[in-house]
Amino acid sequence: MLREPGAADRAAFVELLASPEVHTYLGGPRPRAELERELPGTPERWPGSFVVDLDGEMIGQVLLRRTREHCCPVAVGKVDLGYLFLPRAWGLGYAAEACAAALDWLDCVLPGEPVVLNTQTANTGSMRLAAKLGFTEVERFRAWDAEQWLGLRPPLTPSV
Repeated sequence: MLREPGAADRAAFVELLASPEVHTYLGGPRPRAELERELPGTPERWPGSFVVDLDGEMIGQVLLRRTREHCCPVAVGKVDLGYLFLPRAWGLGYAAEACAAALDWLDCVLPGEPVVLNTQTANTGSMRLAAKLGFTEVERFRAWDAEQWLGLRPPLTPSV
């Protein structure tokens, strides 16, 4: 279900980044023509960047990346979980499954690493997903003209 991005995913990335529905709580979509011009033929690959694949087709993206800057000091230096899914994949459990798999991967490569997640409080689906994944509220703050929620998933205690 999780894999590296490839050239065949370019059209799905354009669709994902240009979708008004996907970007309702993310500051709005980017213009499709701009994306067609600027996105590379093969999406960038780096550890922690995953395509969510369903039957050979990209339905979303999960990202785990170190937070370098954040308006909440508690988030700086921690790994941030981000995700985007095409609307046709919403409400079917794919986001929970994919994010859990990405977090399992992180627990293997960086054991004991705390993870943060940031979402708008108005994004009830994302808030439910955060709770399901074990994130608990650290702080609420105002940014991008909306109330934001910062959650933390504490490091897993290694079993002995």
